Amino acid sequence: MNEIINKKVEFRDLGQLDYQLAWDYQEKLFAETVALKISNRPLPPADQAPSKNYILFVEHPHVYTLGKSGKEENLLLDENGLKSHHAQYYKINRGGDITYHGPGQLVGYPILDLDNFFTDIHKYLRFLEEAIILTLADYGIEAGRIDGLTGVWLDHVEQKSPRKICAMGVKSSRWVTMHGFAFNVNADISYFGHIIPCGIDDKAVTSLHLELGRPVEMQEVKDRVKQHLIELFEMESIEAI
Repeated sequence: MNEIINKKVEFRDLGQLDYQLAWDYQEKLFAETVALKISNRPLPPADQAPSKNYILFVEHPHVYTLGKSGKEENLLLDENGLKSHHAQYYKINRGGDITYHGPGQLVGYPILDLDNFFTDIHKYLRFLEEAIILTLADYGIEAGRIDGLTGVWLDHVEQKSPRKICAMGVKSSRWVTMHGFAFNVNADISYFGHIIPCGIDDKAVTSLHLELGRPVEMQEVKDRVKQHLIELFEMESIEAI
């Protein structure tokens, strides 16, 4: 538990960035935050430094990532297939199975010290999902959750044609988070045809622009997601340094 609660969050827009570079950057911020928490532990409250919080927004070139619980057979491309689709492939340390990132997809990486907010990883995931659900509602699209599955779905009630529009996968250590969500805004969903997304082979994937029948301004979506995150987590947004 932090003696000094810091709800200030620095939002950083990384634009389009290679997956490995973004991963390394996440790891750096994550490691710095964990190290600070460890160094604070033996100190009296007056000498402790507040932990920092970040949320990174980014778009990646075409890439497939496999989580710790994933199965490699859920990637349906071999090395030559990856090359022909100009796609990369990484095994990573988040939870979940395989997913795709690419242009037109808003990826959010919160590096938050949950001791500053609440120490409940399930609530944390629900709040990430809720920010996307509220953003979709801003565009007149009803979305929600499906029991037993992560992420945000359309047609989540009747499930006649359920479609996943946002994937989730997180890591947490000492209540510091990394990885996050991948929201299909103007994504080329044909790339999902080369995997079994999140190990689920009986449900479809969609993108906001397909549901609306028009391209969507990415900056507008970022602004809406950001505002919903701020309100849900009761954050104080600060400018990137």
